[in-house]
Formats: sequence, C-alpha cells, structure tokens
Amino acid sequence: MRPRVLAVWLSCVLVVAVVVALVVDGSAGGAPVAVAATSTTTTTTEPTTTSTTEPPTTTTTAPLPTTTTRPPAPPPTVAVAVAPQRNAVMYSGLGTWIDVYDWSATFNRGSERVGPSDVDRMADAGMQTLYVQTSKWDAPDILEPEHLLPIIARAKSRGMAVVAWYLPTFENLQADLSHLLAAGRLQGVDALAVDIESTKVADDAERSRRLVDLSTQLRAALPNTTLGGIPFPPVVTDVINPNLWSDFPWQAIAPMYDVWMPMSYQTMRKSDSEWRDAYRYTAENIDRLRGHLGPNVMVHIIGGIADQTTTADVDGILRAAVERRAIGGSLYDWRTTGAGLYGPLQRFRR
Repeated sequence: MRPRVLAVWLSCVLVVAVVVALVVDGSAGGAPVAVAATSTTTTTTEPTTTSTTEPPTTTTTAPLPTTTTRPPAPPPTVAVAVAPQRNAVMYSGLGTWIDVYDWSATFNRGSERVGPSDVDRMADAGMQTLYVQTSKWDAPDILEPEHLLPIIARAKSRGMAVVAWYLPTFENLQADLSHLLAAGRLQGVDALAVDIESTKVADDAERSRRLVDLSTQLRAALPNTTLGGIPFPPVVTDVINPNLWSDFPWQAIAPMYDVWMPMSYQTMRKSDSEWRDAYRYTAENIDRLRGHLGPNVMVHIIGGIADQTTTADVDGILRAAVERRAIGGSLYDWRTTGAGLYGPLQRFRR
C-alpha cells in the first residue's frame, strides 16, 4: 500500500477498535449504550377505582394484562366470560332478590309486603333481573299466585328479566321436582334457579345422591330452560367447614346447570377473619368454584347481606368479579338494600 493510503486505513481500524471497546465496557456494567434507551420501565402508582352510575356502553372487558405492577382499576362493567350454551342474559348484569317472607301473606312476618310498586322502585334503582322465590316445601307448588303474578308482570313491563327460584329439601324428590317445574313454567319467568343449601337430609352421601337425581330429572324435564345453581360458597365447604356438605358432587351436577351463583356472603364472616375482605372472599370463591367445575363456567356472584354491606365491599366484589369474568352480581336482598348502595351497584349493570 502507499503510505498515505496505509495511514488512512490504520486510522479506520483504530476508530473501530475504540467503538468496540466502548460497547463491551457498557454491557459489562459501565455507561449504558444507546440500545438501552428502548427498554421499558414500570411504575408502582396505586390504582384508582372509577365510579359511575351510568350504565356501561359495552358488555365485554379484555383480560387484565400480565404485568409486574399492580393491576389496573376494574372497568365499570362485569365482563361476559363465554358464549352460553343456553341464553344466560337474564343472569348477567345487576340483579336483586325477594323471597316468600317479603311478598306473601302466608310467610310475611309483619313487615310491609313487597308488591308491584316495589318493582317500580327496583327498576328505577337500576335493577335488571328480579330473582323471586315462588314457594316453599310446605306450601303449594305456586304460592299465592294472586300476589306473585302481578309482581312478575310488573317486572316484565319495566323491562326486567325474571328468574324464579326454589329451595328443595331433598326429603321428597317428587315434591321438590313438582315445585321446581311449576316455577320454571310460570308465565313471565325467563329462567329457573335451584337453591342448593338444605341439610335436612343428614347423611351427606345420600343428600348428594338425591341432589344429582333431582338435577338430572329437572334438566330432562326442562331441556331448554337456563338453569342456575345456587350452592354454598366453596370457601366454606372446602376450607371453613368441610363437614357442612362433605364430597359435594360438583362434577356430577355440572352438566345440569348453565350458571353458578355462589352465596358469597362475606358479611357472614367474622370481622377479624381473613375472609371478611370482600375482594379476597369473592375472588377465592370464584377461583375454587371453577377449580371444581372448569375454568369457563359462568358465574353470577351473590354478595353479602345487603344491610351489612358497605360501599367498599361493593367495590371489592366488583373488582374480583371483573378480574374473573363473572357475568353479573347482586346482594341479598332487595328489602335490605339501602339507597346508598344503588349508585355503587350500577357498575354491575350489563
């Protein structure tokens, strides 16, 4: 090479060597190189809960992203989990409950009976589904139709869905089935829910056998009806009191029910209990329920006794329901729901 060309070539080699040395030095813990500017950082700011009494404009919520920061505040809606085999819209959104002690002359205990005008107040308060007990084991299949039917008719006229419910005792399966079929076929009723909590049959194994038998017969008789199962909360039967109903037949009755409605009453837990936290109790009940039944079962969460439930409880129930893709929520029951809870509950609307 010519001397001048050789000098230029040596200068270029020297520059390259210096650059390589800088890059190696930066990657070994020295000053960061330019590529580090493309990395992302995380924050630890506390999430805030958005509260609104306006109905949401959507019924779906994207799954929460995987992140090392705390999850974002839940959106003001409960997300639909999966498309149901049968139409389950009546179980979605915001519901409220009444029982025979509320509306019937036979069982009312001296308080003002719930009637059609109360249904107007439910609708005005944003309730979308009325869950109504149609009878008891020691009463006719349909109790006091002269009082019950006007309540159902008013709910329908106000655009509310109606789900009838009944609590079988399992002592007389044919009587239980008769009550349930009458409720499910009642004019104006959109769906039927079975309250699975009676322990009158003392032997757990026999009670489970009768529950499976009743559920099988009910599904066969009402093949097109959307059935809801209302079980004890799994935290109770799995952790707190496994002897309440040992070896509950989750898998055996799973095919019979379309929607599951655990009685997740955090208000029944002691104030110093870890389960009194509404968010944790709701989340754990849904997780355990799906552990027993499958990851995609539809859940409508029934929160605590309403007059013992705070707005903070409602926030916790909602957050857990949204994160776990529950389709709806409610408190028990209408009579005990104070007006101060109407606003926070709006976020459950579909």
